[in-house]
Amino acid sequence: MTSPTPAPSPADTQVMSSRSRWLALGVLCLGNLMIVLDTTIVNVALPSIREDLGFSASSLAWVVNAYLLTFGGFLLLGGRLGDLYGHRRLFVGGIAAFTAASVACGLAGSPAVLIAARAVQGLGGAVVSAVALSLVMTLFTEPAERTKAMGFIGFVAAGGGSIGVLLGGVLTDVLDWHWIFLVNAPIGVAVYLLSFRLLPVAHQRGAETRLDVAGAVSVTSALMLAVYAIVNGNAVGWTSGRTLGILGAAAVALAVFLRLETTVRSPLVPLSLFRLRNVAVSNVVGVLWAAAMFAWFFLSALYLQLVLDYSPLQVGLAFLPGNVIMGIFSLGLSARLVMRFGIRRPLAVGLGIAAVGLLLFSRAPVGGSFLVDVLPGMLLLGFGAGMAFNPVLLAAMSDVEPKDAGLASGVVNTSFMMGGALGLAVLASLAAARSSSLADAGDGAIDALNGGYHVAFALGAFAAATAAVLGGTLLRTAAPAPVTRELDEDLASSEPALATADC
Repeated sequence: MTSPTPAPSPADTQVMSSRSRWLALGVLCLGNLMIVLDTTIVNVALPSIREDLGFSASSLAWVVNAYLLTFGGFLLLGGRLGDLYGHRRLFVGGIAAFTAASVACGLAGSPAVLIAARAVQGLGGAVVSAVALSLVMTLFTEPAERTKAMGFIGFVAAGGGSIGVLLGGVLTDVLDWHWIFLVNAPIGVAVYLLSFRLLPVAHQRGAETRLDVAGAVSVTSALMLAVYAIVNGNAVGWTSGRTLGILGAAAVALAVFLRLETTVRSPLVPLSLFRLRNVAVSNVVGVLWAAAMFAWFFLSALYLQLVLDYSPLQVGLAFLPGNVIMGIFSLGLSARLVMRFGIRRPLAVGLGIAAVGLLLFSRAPVGGSFLVDVLPGMLLLGFGAGMAFNPVLLAAMSDVEPKDAGLASGVVNTSFMMGGALGLAVLASLAAARSSSLADAGDGAIDALNGGYHVAFALGAFAAATAAVLGGTLLRTAAPAPVTRELDEDLASSEPALATADC
């Protein structure tokens, strides 16, 4: 895409109208939603893709893994590039790459083309995800507005995956698998063009600032090797020489990166960042919370399909009640809770509620009923995710200077990505081991499968509960501001603008 001549727009967000800021948030949410959807929208279409393009059983996994590999590998680099070269510039570049790659995916006529295009999608998605939070922090400086804006971003991040399953089922059933990618084209073009009119002109780097190339190469290599080992661990064995060798190479690359960051003049990631308590704690909480969320989303979808025999479309519909609850909290109530009680209490309570929801799934029977055995857990997880996601993101960004906002965003996104991938891989491996032991003991195939899911859900609940305790006790938060009539009026007055900035 060729960059259009930007329409006259305010470079300084101080002079942007309230309506313009919320419309800009809508653009960021729409761009982010495309990225989140593509982590899951493809899952229900994999059988159709395999049959149409002639994938082998082993190579089919790379339709998902190629995206995860580049997405996880380039999050840190994407965030830092935004800080150095401009957040808007990187955002529109990432959207352009993602949109072009989506068209290539939809038109792919061979496995190699589809896998290569998915890798480019992941690269573009990493850049967009890493700088979107920075742009939100730039657009919204008032605490009430910023908290509510982060609620939109949190909703997209938390709910987009399950929306992707529903949308993927509908598009695949009604049209065909090509449209799960082609649908991104008009949305991506719209986001690209609107970004020049609505997003603030990015801060330009100083002449003395240089990109830490060696650090970028080493940390990106470490992340990509780690993601590769994680996504293939269950298939080739966690104790195999291949897996251990790749993890060892990732550890060496990470050690090189840490050494470099203590010696170079302009480090890619100043290690002093992790001495900020909220940055360190929120990233640990993010790893545990992502492990719990991935356990819920992926394993409950498998439970519905393989144990209760739901169709892909029915699985997507089963997630809707939780998504509605999540949306109600993320798009309004979570902001009020944060402004009234601060970050810690909503985060701890939300993660605690999510832990209870996962515990309910850990006892769901083989002949389970949706109303009795599925819906209560879905609703509790919707409450928990909607309440907790906003405080986690706010905590991760609260201690950093504006010049490092993109870096902090990349770090927390990397924590979510790595925590989710590692957590899911470990929990799926433990579930498979438990299922095998139950089958060896004489249980039927479905009973053994369900018994494995029970273990994974219980461990996911433990991860969420641990995150609740750590966040509730270790995060530093300023005393919550008094919730005055003026604050309530401020939150209420943003509702019309929010309605126009539909994410």
